Amino acid sequence: MITKPLLNRRLHLHHCELIKLFSPKLPASSSVTDYLQEAEFWIRSLCEKPNPQFDDAVSLFSQLIDLNLVPSHPTCNFLVQALAKSENHNLTLQVYNSMSRVGISTSFLTLSALIDCFVNTRQVEFAFGVLSLMVKRGFSVTVYNVNIVLKGLCRNGKVVEAMELFRQLGRGWISFDTVSFNTLIRGLCKAKNMEGALKLRDEMEVTNCSPNLTTYTILMDGLCKEGRMDEAMRLFKEMRMNGLVADVVAYGTLISGFCHRGDVIRGKELFNEMLGQGISPNVITYSCLLDGLCGIGQWEEATTILNSMTERGVRPDTVTYTSLIGAICKDGRASKAVKLFDLMLEKGEEPSVVTYNVLINGLCKEDLASDASKIFEMMIERGKKPDVVTYNTLATGLCKNGKVNEAIILFDMMLKDNNYVKPDVYTLSVLIQGLCKEGRLDEALEIHHKMVVDGNICDNVAYTSLIQGCLKEGNVEKAMGFWKQVLQSGLTPDSFMYSVMINGFCKLHMGNIAKGILIKMRAAGLYPTLFSYNQLIATLCKEGSLVQARGLFDEMRSLDYEPDVVSFNIIIDATLKAGDIQSAKGVLEDMLQRGLAPDAVTFSILINRFCRAGQLDDAKSVLEKMIAHGFKPDAYVFDSLLKGFYSWGEKEEIIRLLHKMAALGGVLDPVITSTILTCLTSEDLKDPDVVKLLSSFPQQTSEKDKASHETPKIHPNQQLSPT
Repeated sequence: MITKPLLNRRLHLHHCELIKLFSPKLPASSSVTDYLQEAEFWIRSLCEKPNPQFDDAVSLFSQLIDLNLVPSHPTCNFLVQALAKSENHNLTLQVYNSMSRVGISTSFLTLSALIDCFVNTRQVEFAFGVLSLMVKRGFSVTVYNVNIVLKGLCRNGKVVEAMELFRQLGRGWISFDTVSFNTLIRGLCKAKNMEGALKLRDEMEVTNCSPNLTTYTILMDGLCKEGRMDEAMRLFKEMRMNGLVADVVAYGTLISGFCHRGDVIRGKELFNEMLGQGISPNVITYSCLLDGLCGIGQWEEATTILNSMTERGVRPDTVTYTSLIGAICKDGRASKAVKLFDLMLEKGEEPSVVTYNVLINGLCKEDLASDASKIFEMMIERGKKPDVVTYNTLATGLCKNGKVNEAIILFDMMLKDNNYVKPDVYTLSVLIQGLCKEGRLDEALEIHHKMVVDGNICDNVAYTSLIQGCLKEGNVEKAMGFWKQVLQSGLTPDSFMYSVMINGFCKLHMGNIAKGILIKMRAAGLYPTLFSYNQLIATLCKEGSLVQARGLFDEMRSLDYEPDVVSFNIIIDATLKAGDIQSAKGVLEDMLQRGLAPDAVTFSILINRFCRAGQLDDAKSVLEKMIAHGFKPDAYVFDSLLKGFYSWGEKEEIIRLLHKMAALGGVLDPVITSTILTCLTSEDLKDPDVVKLLSSFPQQTSEKDKASHETPKIHPNQQLSPT
């Protein structure tokens, strides 16, 4: 038996403050019961308004339980109900668990409070258990209790279970009310089961439970989100025919639906109708309309609406401004978005992290990374802590603009104690990609090493950049090492990764390996791009593997890849180089039959190869066709013809070609000048008129012109052979 001295000692040892709280107010002869009653008094007092101290009340309750002093049932139930009502859900469950441990029975109101707690802490399965306990104890379960459980199930995405409970209890056990139906209809709409929601609305009338304004608004919102605006408007008319008066929420739902669908005119009509009904728009209504107007570029009207909003005493909030800034940025007007951002600050509205992120993203997309950096600095100065999205967005913009060093500084800033935000895989991938693009492979490898040490797994973007960087440096072993890591880490290589590898091995003149990768790519169910096919065919041709190249060309067509002019040019050039003029003409004919018109490169290839083969008549014919098609022969073409005519002793053709070249405005560069001088060293061509003619030619003025002589302006995969 616990005596008063023993109790005092325990109170002193376990919680000295308890003695200060109620022991001095009791006479020395007080019994344990007196102490317990005094403690219960203080538990109730601590829960009373206006300044409840729930933590202290629970602490006192717990101390009593620890001392094996069990408060009375009314006090325990009172404490649970008070805590639940104040939404101190965790404390409520703590007290309930203590009650269960010492065998204190719970009242109906306590069980009802527990249902609410379990639902609000997303432990709906326990709420089910409490509901069953109420039935076992003979309590009459009310529709209020069931509605709380239905709400919890629907909020957790368990609308199927909610409907099952609804059907089970609706068989004479519970008379469901409008709240019940509205809860389920909202859950069905959220689950995108509009047909089920509309059917349940019809059931309401059968049970003499008429749909109210909330019912119609929930259904209209669901239909609007699915773009079913005609059905939403029919419900709106039905609602008014049933004597229900639309409020700002109902109108706002429809206005939002029309504006999101791009029908801003209809949204404005409803907005004006709402004003005519004397209904004042709220900030959400204005925000929807403003977002719609900005989305179709009606900035002036949006500004007018914004001013009207202020005049009516509706203050634009952070969500409104953020929505507007986002819409303006999407339209590619980030500079205008900055002005709106400045106005937001002038009006005293504090931007959120989302606001900053939206603006920084808009600026970066328009290659205004420097301006984005200034917004970032302002964000920190105003005490807003950037999140990982902020850092990633800005880092992407900086790398895109070639400011990789600034992106690295930003990365280091993330790791500082005062601004610590843990970089994620995207952050590191962006930096690796940026460094690899600049050829800074060693630094990219360091970041990759850090990712591995920190337990992060690279994504496809990072691995693709690393593989590309290694292949650019000719480090095949390292590139294949990363390829193995991709497969071992469970990542699935995408089309871009395969294309990068094909490109890399082609540039290293390793056509067979590139072809093997293309075969693996197709086996993985991925489709190589036409660019990859052209690149590989060109590489095989350069390596002298014309048979393989032709095979790949034919295979490409059998897989429904339509070859383009580049594809045909590559095959024609390689076939002519191999001396198979008839086959080359056949490929050209095939190209024409497919409706593909030759381009300047096609003509250049034919002229060059015909000249080398001594087919001068064919070369001259192609030149005339080239001019007839509107292509101006460049220095490369004229040089090929001059060398061809000179090699085959066609002196008169050289003179005629020089006159044609002058007439067409041909430009002299060092290479073609050298060719002309070589031709003129012949005794038969020492003609003063020709020398005089040369003085009329314009001279090359830039490196660009020089490059145009060395090879025609062609596709990267379509380089002509130098031989």
